[in-house]
Amino acid sequence: MRNLNLVHLNGLRALEAVGRLGSLQGAADELGVSIGAVSQQVIKAERQLGRQLFERTPKGLVPTKAAADILPRLTEAFSVLSGAVAAARRHDDKLLTISVAPVFAARWLVHRLGGFSARHPEINLRMDATTRLVDPSTSDIDLCIRVGKGRWPGVRSELILAQRVFPVCSPALARDLEEPADILKLPAVIDGHALFGWDVWLEPAGLSGRTLATRHVFNEASLCLDATIAGQGVMLAWQTLASHAVQTGQLVIPFGPWAPTGDGHYFVTAQTSRRNPAVEAFKTWLREELAADMQALESTFERSIRSRMPVAPGQAPAL
Repeated sequence: MRNLNLVHLNGLRALEAVGRLGSLQGAADELGVSIGAVSQQVIKAERQLGRQLFERTPKGLVPTKAAADILPRLTEAFSVLSGAVAAARRHDDKLLTISVAPVFAARWLVHRLGGFSARHPEINLRMDATTRLVDPSTSDIDLCIRVGKGRWPGVRSELILAQRVFPVCSPALARDLEEPADILKLPAVIDGHALFGWDVWLEPAGLSGRTLATRHVFNEASLCLDATIAGQGVMLAWQTLASHAVQTGQLVIPFGPWAPTGDGHYFVTAQTSRRNPAVEAFKTWLREELAADMQALESTFERSIRSRMPVAPGQAPAL
């Protein structure tokens, strides 16, 4: 390890951050210093190493061929160091810190946490509700729950639930819907940050190329759901967002199909993390809760569809 005496650690951090994030600005934000400071650290580290690792171009710093082998090793090394620091700073082995999107926390997770505490009273939870993609290898986060395609660099991801979407509306609006095409008559409540549009559902529903008139656009899915519950239109929602409202009768899923978006809910942990019994306990509990809730949601949908089917004279309605 005497090689480390030849280069300042701050210089290596600057090289790694610029290479991983692709810009001086990104590295400066992460390291908490100015762009000029990062630039000087990079230049100094290159001199100490005796080779140029970045080309200076009008568009910024571009890694050289020599950097192709060095930068990934630096990233791996700093990830290990970060994990060691996080482990050293942890004072409570029974504290489990979870990063989760606010909409998933508010609409599905929070009111179920009592069940986890009853099963594991020895584990204390700390929830970090954020839309940022927190890096568990460089923070004190034990477990992240993310929505996406599961291909995030530098982390380990496990699929929990494949995302499927379907229309939801208030029971009052649903009364006038007789076939999927009738949804086109309703105004749409749009989530401006959604990764999908109505075409994801319209095409498998046999309505390809059709559109809905937009009534409201929000930048937060929970606001969209509240507007839909208030009867302001129809929303394209996914399972964990709409489950509680559907099962309590606030919303109705008037028609299928439940269309896949290609995204899903994932557990995300650091690649270098060791097995944590508290993390494993939470993952097991959450998988069980999701499976049970999805089964209940599908049963609610099936009962709703059966109750709206025409009944022939003298025939008892299906249950």
